[in-house]
Amino acid sequence: MTLWRKSSRSASTANCVEVAHLPARVVAARDSKNPAPTITFPASSWARFLRAQ
Repeated sequence: MTLWRKSSRSASTANCVEVAHLPARVVAARDSKNPAPTITFPASSWARFLRAQ
């Protein structure tokens, strides 16, 4: 089972992004209103994205 987490920056208007850490150092992202498809990133790329300002 995959544990999806909703972004703390998601609006209360249901515009939500969810992310999950998957095996093999991969991070998946999806729209909570339309959970398929997902987009995946190497964990290192996701970490760089989060550090970007």
